[in-house]
Amino acid sequence: MDSRVSARALTAALGGWRTREPAYEALADGIRLLCLDNRLAPRTALPAERELAASLHVSRSTVAAAYRSLRDTGHIASVRGSGSETLPLGRRDTGRVASTEGAIDLQQASPPAWPGLAGVVSEVAGQAAALVARVGYDVLGRSDLRGAIAEHYTRRGIPTDASEVIVTTGAQSAIHLLASVLLGRGDRVLIETPTYPHAADAFRRAGARLVGVPVTAAEGWDMDRAEQALARTLPVAAYLMPDFQNPTGRSMTPEDRTIMLAAAERAGTVVILDETTADLDIDRGWVAPAFLHGEPGSVVRLGSLGKTVWGGLRVGWIRGEADLIRRLVAARSTQDLGTPEFEQAVAAALLPRFAEIVAQRSHLLRTGRDAAIAALHSALPEWTVPTPSGGVSLWIELDAPLSSALVMHVRSRGLLLSAGSRFAVDGGHDRHLRLPFTAPTDQLERAAAILAEAWPRVRGGAPVAAVEQLEAVV
Repeated sequence: MDSRVSARALTAALGGWRTREPAYEALADGIRLLCLDNRLAPRTALPAERELAASLHVSRSTVAAAYRSLRDTGHIASVRGSGSETLPLGRRDTGRVASTEGAIDLQQASPPAWPGLAGVVSEVAGQAAALVARVGYDVLGRSDLRGAIAEHYTRRGIPTDASEVIVTTGAQSAIHLLASVLLGRGDRVLIETPTYPHAADAFRRAGARLVGVPVTAAEGWDMDRAEQALARTLPVAAYLMPDFQNPTGRSMTPEDRTIMLAAAERAGTVVILDETTADLDIDRGWVAPAFLHGEPGSVVRLGSLGKTVWGGLRVGWIRGEADLIRRLVAARSTQDLGTPEFEQAVAAALLPRFAEIVAQRSHLLRTGRDAAIAALHSALPEWTVPTPSGGVSLWIELDAPLSSALVMHVRSRGLLLSAGSRFAVDGGHDRHLRLPFTAPTDQLERAAAILAEAWPRVRGGAPVAAVEQLEAVV
């Protein structure tokens, strides 16, 4: 077994698992969802039945029956005397439809490729002879691409030199690299909750302790909590998405940015700004201000072309002081050997057309957002559906904290979603559901119809006492 999850940790991750009867199947569904989201990695040892029963305040027979159900669906394996462990995805009945044909997969919030991408790729492929004469990958990044990225920041009012940029294999690679260089085991990281879950995973793997600051679709960031958390915990780093935050879609006001920066500077905290969604403006209509005036070295920015151009174009970058860039280059060989030349050449050809690309994305996302909101308002008027001014998803508030149960229920109907708890830092968010609006409008309308059909059954099948208890907690 590669790792072990304690009964206490599993209980926290399960959150409001008591979403239907019988209790053992509700518990099994909760663990299945953790496996599907990879919050329980393959080959993770589960707690003993007696320990988990005590932590969940249920009978041991309930846990035993849940484990038996998980064995039947191939999610776990049990060996007498060795306990139970989760299985790799390929050996599980994942809960998906038998065939993916006709399924609506809204687990990934990525728009389809920008229509002009194929032409650009073909043009770059015409330079293949020159490209293959080079090494093929680059630990720092092509000088022309780093220069184009620097110019992109300079146009935004953040004067940048190419020496302040390193090119990575996507934003996720950038986050892992920053975590490995900036953090040590036990260091604290301030992070929004809900947040981009893979960033939280990266910081945890670096040994960091996460300090959550609430952000909501309706009110934005709790700046009082943020200031208090920075002053009290003195985190080494703060990870923020100030523009079209994932998953809420909110953007910080200029005042929020000023307050956050001042509090971070007082705490000696490095501010990591994830701007992967910052250019996906639908109708805000104004350019986001620089997070600060003068851009001190305590602010590091990361971006990518994954959301704006295509998720398959694995090119990202980090913008920071030249000294930090040198440290990142020195540490990178333990993670990867560099970004492929071909993808960098494509990215360098795309950046001069960035305004054209962003305009097309804005139109595409507006169409999807408006279609999703209209369909949900019509089908599920009891839900609170926000209207974000940009980004890629809706952070919907349900009228009962049953997001996980709903996600499991609609999987068998061919609708694949991520529950609100997937985006939590310290548990919770079972009252919320993330619904990306990057899919075609007909799929979004079908998704709303499936959710409308399923919701009464999910809500009606949950034990009344459990729902009331969950609502009291939430």
